[in-house]
Amino acid sequence: QVQLVESGGGLVQAGGSLRLSCAASGRTFNVYAMGWFRQAPGKEREFIAAIARSAGTTQYADSVKGRFTVSRDNAKNTVYLQMTSLKPDDTAVYYCAARLWVISTFSSEYNSWGQGTQVTVSS
Repeated sequence: QVQLVESGGGLVQAGGSLRLSCAASGRTFNVYAMGWFRQAPGKEREFIAAIARSAGTTQYADSVKGRFTVSRDNAKNTVYLQMTSLKPDDTAVYYCAARLWVISTFSSEYNSWGQGTQVTVSS
């Protein structure tokens, strides 16, 4: 497992932007595919974005395509989620997660999770 810490959440008005960061421990960050998930009150955990080890492949949920961008900097052991045109429906706790080698959209396939960061979008 790898230790993950999210940051960058907060309160923003509809139409605004936020950039989330996820910092990983250790020297083997480049062997992990990374994902971003979110969970709103009363709802199931939802996949939103993922990025492969090399950053050459990304995947997005339909609900965020064109608005969110996932990226990574392996030299800094960090993955990012740039969120623009935020909507009240984006309000949730956002989590980053890691799994060995292969990119995935399924939360059950990730073995390491951060503590989460709250994103609240007001109308």
